[in-house]
Amino acid sequence: MSAIVRPRDGRMIGGVCAGLARRFGISANTMRVIFVASCLLPGPQFLIYIALWLLLPNEKPASTAW
Repeated sequence: MSAIVRPRDGRMIGGVCAGLARRFGISANTMRVIFVASCLLPGPQFLIYIALWLLLPNEKPASTAW
């Protein structure tokens, strides 16, 4: 299992949905639709998104070989 990180490419706002989508092997757009649909239900979705934005590390840049 790979770790959840916020990717440098494919971000829209914070990269949380793109990171979760990579982790679970689905499309980033599908994850975004799931998030928006979940916002129609009562709950702390935005707080969880902000917490993940702050807690998930950025993806490390690819090192260039000399």
